[in-house]
Amino acid sequence: MKKSTIWLLTIVMASTFGALLYVQLMYLDNMVRMRNEQFGESVKRCLYAVAGYLEKEETLHYLEQDVSGIESAFYSGYSNGGGIGNGVFSYSIESPDGTITNYTVSSSVDRPSTPSSKLNFPSPAQGIGSRYQTMQEVIRGQYLYQKGLLNEVILTILRESGSRPILERADSAMVKDYLRTELSNNGLSLPFAFAIKTEKGVNVYKTQEFTPEDGQGVYSQMIFPNSQSKYYLDVYFPTKDSYIYSSVRFLIPMLIFTIVLLIVFISTIVVAFRQKKLTEIKTDFINNMTHEFKTPISTISLAAQMLNDDSVRKSPSMLQHISSVINDESKRLRFQVEKVLQLSMFDRQKATLKLSCLEANKVISSVVNTFKIKVEKYGGSIVTKLDADCDKVLVDEMHFTNVIFNLLDNAVKYMKEDGEPHLEIATRELTNNRIEISIKDNGIGIKKDDLKHIFEKFYRVPTGNRHDVKGFGLGLAYVQKMVNEFKGSITVESEFGEGTTFYITLPLLKDE
Repeated sequence: MKKSTIWLLTIVMASTFGALLYVQLMYLDNMVRMRNEQFGESVKRCLYAVAGYLEKEETLHYLEQDVSGIESAFYSGYSNGGGIGNGVFSYSIESPDGTITNYTVSSSVDRPSTPSSKLNFPSPAQGIGSRYQTMQEVIRGQYLYQKGLLNEVILTILRESGSRPILERADSAMVKDYLRTELSNNGLSLPFAFAIKTEKGVNVYKTQEFTPEDGQGVYSQMIFPNSQSKYYLDVYFPTKDSYIYSSVRFLIPMLIFTIVLLIVFISTIVVAFRQKKLTEIKTDFINNMTHEFKTPISTISLAAQMLNDDSVRKSPSMLQHISSVINDESKRLRFQVEKVLQLSMFDRQKATLKLSCLEANKVISSVVNTFKIKVEKYGGSIVTKLDADCDKVLVDEMHFTNVIFNLLDNAVKYMKEDGEPHLEIATRELTNNRIEISIKDNGIGIKKDDLKHIFEKFYRVPTGNRHDVKGFGLGLAYVQKMVNEFKGSITVESEFGEGTTFYITLPLLKDE
């Protein structure tokens, strides 16, 4: 699959997932907003009802107070004869227009008079018509009495309600009971706190839980609007947010599934790009391997053809030269094959290391003596500074030798075209009972962007893709694998155009 096709599919799928996630988030936001509005409407309805209850409670208070006063006067007048005597009681009612009507209740039959009227209960001797008419007069007098009483209550409320303390008009226990009942009737069963405030925002009293931040989440309702002093009932719900979001929690699994699908999609795309990159790397690997194998095979084939020439066989010097060429190219071919097989074995965890106690300085000296000829061939030099007094390490001798050889070989491969290779290999002891082996060169160096990839399989630094340094990109991957198997670590420092230094640290074996 082409890279452009993968990018196209990625953009389409990413846009689809983005739109789906956006729609779900918008739906969730709208649901939360709608729940908030419904919650606010319900609370306002409850507060309005509570304010009405408080006004009715105050009306009832004055009504009971006036009725009690009138009843007391009635019984007092009746017991004292009402100023008339013989069991007769008289009372007066003032109408809204200021007219005063006096009423008298007795057992004799009289007609109402103005300004003084008297209601007489009928005696058994009277006729039915006379008794019915007298009863109508009694009922009419009672109606006028109740009407006058209500007028007096209304006037009393308007006159005295402003002077009555708000703590008596809106008792905290009463307000709390009204609020709890109304909220429950509207399906709002959650904790609440409330406060009574003046028009200027001063708290008259409040519950302990009433602690809103900057007035957020507070619902307010005016109480006793007809009074001269304005008071407000504020209600606050500490757990409102959790209550709102709990009502839309059924949307959360949908969002989680969408996010999981998005993560899976991203992971799939990342894997696809990695596989694409790996395919390209393997293609380059096959091309490089073909070139690496083709050159020694062609050289060996040419040498074999020269041996068929009689003149070549008669010349000892030519035979020696041809045999050395065949031997060198065979070694080169075998070395490349071994690198591939070694890395393949360790990838499958099939290799068995033969660990033994070795002196690192001796092994390094042996490798340097063998490699010095190759360095001097290019007019360069190699310097050793083996300063570590304690150098015993637990390694596999063959693989440890290959590690040092690969690093030295890379230093020569990536030398400057117009310069001579100068290498330095040194050892020193570290404070944490470890030994450090450093290999420094003056080659072309490595760019910072490439440093983090040089230990990956098949990766080759782009600046190294020259005809004389073709390779598989397996050398440093093999080196890192071996160092890790020896319980050590490897790091690199490089400056492009200046050179590179590799640092290998290995645990030391203590002398017994």
